[in-house]
Amino acid sequence: MSVARVTEITSSSEKSFQDAIEMGIARAAKTLKNVEGAWIQDQKIVVEDGKIAAYRVNMKVTFILAE
Repeated sequence: MSVARVTEITSSSEKSFQDAIEMGIARAAKTLKNVEGAWIQDQKIVVEDGKIAAYRVNMKVTFILAE
């Protein structure tokens, strides 16, 4: 039997939503063991001077708890 836990994280990138997701998962995997997946809950952009300054994602990361 496996037990999973879900934690919510926010990640930001100046390049793209894809980059923000990849950076967030990579960072989560450094701290959390057994990362199994993620749900991208929300995406938004930060606008400065009429241009996109940052891409942000809120995601729920699922990981399996160790026995």
